[in-house]
Amino acid sequence: MIQSPLLTQFTGYIDGQWTPQTDDRFQVFNPATGDVIAEVASLSADQVTQAIEAGQSALRLMQPYPLETRRRWLEEIRDALTEHRDEIGRILCAEHGKPLAEAKGEADYAAGFFDYCARHIGALEPHELPERARNCRWTVHYRPIGVVGLITPWNFPIGMIAKKLSAALAAGCPSVIKPASETPLTMIALFSLMDQHTSIPPGMVNLVMGKASVIGKVLCDSPEVPMLSFTGSTEVGRQLILDTAQQVKKLALELGGNAPFIVFADADLDAAADNLIANKFRGGGQTCVCANRIFVQDEAMAAFGQKLAERVERMTVGNGMDDGIDIGPLINRAGWDKVRRHVSDALDKGGQLVAGPAPDSLSGDDLFYPPSVVAGVTPDMACFREETFGPLVPMASFRTEDEVVAAGNDTEFGLAAYVFTADAERAQRVAAGLRFGHVGWNTGTGPTPEAPFGGMKASGIGREGGVEGLFEFIEPQTIPRGD
Repeated sequence: MIQSPLLTQFTGYIDGQWTPQTDDRFQVFNPATGDVIAEVASLSADQVTQAIEAGQSALRLMQPYPLETRRRWLEEIRDALTEHRDEIGRILCAEHGKPLAEAKGEADYAAGFFDYCARHIGALEPHELPERARNCRWTVHYRPIGVVGLITPWNFPIGMIAKKLSAALAAGCPSVIKPASETPLTMIALFSLMDQHTSIPPGMVNLVMGKASVIGKVLCDSPEVPMLSFTGSTEVGRQLILDTAQQVKKLALELGGNAPFIVFADADLDAAADNLIANKFRGGGQTCVCANRIFVQDEAMAAFGQKLAERVERMTVGNGMDDGIDIGPLINRAGWDKVRRHVSDALDKGGQLVAGPAPDSLSGDDLFYPPSVVAGVTPDMACFREETFGPLVPMASFRTEDEVVAAGNDTEFGLAAYVFTADAERAQRVAAGLRFGHVGWNTGTGPTPEAPFGGMKASGIGREGGVEGLFEFIEPQTIPRGD
């Protein structure tokens, strides 16, 4: 079992108190070893309702928490995360599997969202319009929308909640937070830090863990939760839209992706290969912004494929706690099986294995899947149509700019895309033509706290990060005053 000063409790947190331990628990596994590292309380529907009620008690509309008070909360969380980044990273590595250095980097990334919101919270100050329309003075106030439900995935256990919670606290919204059952320990550690090192009042942050069907139903059905922020699959996002339609809840949704990574022949191929490695294999390829379809212009395909294969073959796979590991395990058996299925399907349909093992040679005794590169990918292959969510690089060739823009957009998703070219005018044209919320030009970088991030089409609604993200959890209220 895992031992940590930040994991003295394995229960929920409601109204400033840890909930009593119950017999209803679920197990948390280390995907690198298969060992059970914790048993965590599974909360009941009544306890989720209690968390909502605690949030309602903490909500202040008539006399809202001053912006300076909210700024202090954000700074306190930022400082606690920074001070305890190593331990947060160790816990995250143990339950997710990503390399320890990457896990610690995620703690820094999370601290960045609290820092950004603290520094820019002044954007939520009320302001008076310069116009005197209809002979009135008009003031716009930014009110908290109310108690919000925050539902996070397993692939970024601290990064995803930071995006949501920082903006919710900046807005003055109490929250009921549900982490993924695969990775609840990092969230418990965060709540330990908030309990010990912040002045956040009881009821402003509440933690509920357990069955998604139980917790989700209460959050969807409760009229006291006017907003849900969810990161996860498009399938679940669509269901949330249906389940909350009757109440007309506000939804912020970051959903699935199928990111194109486009390499033109005039690009710096070494830089493109380095960026692809960093982008694709972060978290073992288990992120929605990972390149999922790699398009390489015909005349650059051979050279780029060779550079990519050389880099992939140098990568190490293993327990993220060990030194020198580039890629950890996949999160579960279903994830591992999907990667092998995608590789096998591509090879069966004419793809060529450029790097990595033949899928039939893998025993499947563990959750480690070696990084693999397949060339000759076509639209009928599963890895082209579906998000692999694993360490597979599928490469397809293209000839013209118009052709690759059409191919990149040939998906219902629109989260992230990447374009590598030395031609600035081409980059601007292609980026404008790609229906994706995030388009990197000569970089494979993903989101940052300073900029808005979110999807188009079936990849979601709303934005996290940047000044735009600060406004996700507020309701503008306009007050005209007659003289």
